Amino acid sequence: MVPLDHPKFRHVVPEIFTRRVVVDCMNHACIVVGGDATQGPRPDACCQYGADVDLFERDKILARAGELRAILHEDARDVPWFGTEIEPDEDAPSGAFVRTAVHGSDGGCVFLSHDRRGCAIHRASLETGWDFRGTKPHVCRLFPLTYTTDAIMISDDYTDYSCASVPDAPTLYRGARDLLGEIFGADLVAKLDALEAQTLARRLPVAR
Repeated sequence: MVPLDHPKFRHVVPEIFTRRVVVDCMNHACIVVGGDATQGPRPDACCQYGADVDLFERDKILARAGELRAILHEDARDVPWFGTEIEPDEDAPSGAFVRTAVHGSDGGCVFLSHDRRGCAIHRASLETGWDFRGTKPHVCRLFPLTYTTDAIMISDDYTDYSCASVPDAPTLYRGARDLLGEIFGADLVAKLDALEAQTLARRLPVAR
């Protein structure tokens, strides 16, 4: 961790400025390359356990239920999409979150249960022309970045997926920069831009 001068986040893992990840997950069939070998080489691997959803996001997802049911498999249309346990969380915009259900014989987030790959929320937005921001869970959009009360970090399972091993992909920070600004404000992005420049300057090769 290195210090970050920001009212909310006081620390950041500097590797967010140097490690890489594929940003367009709808066009990259990400598979498991490490971690839990029982999952096998399955697509949409990072969605295999479901996701935390802010209550504001849950309500917006439910408001799009008709569009989502039109995409989902029949056996996933009318099952509960979310758990019943509401977890208080001061980091969540609404102050609490629920978790998406894991569904089907192969497991995976219930919103994977359709006839193509990728998130049904993301797919519905593309097919019917609405902005998924504020509806598709922000923790999914940030992955593999994550955060705690005062720190921006990298998800523990980041290197388990093939999207982490594409050399020409953008850095974790550059891939999530606009979203970080959307969620936490322009001041955080300005602070991270400065820290990114410092980090990359320190990593320049020594001239010979």
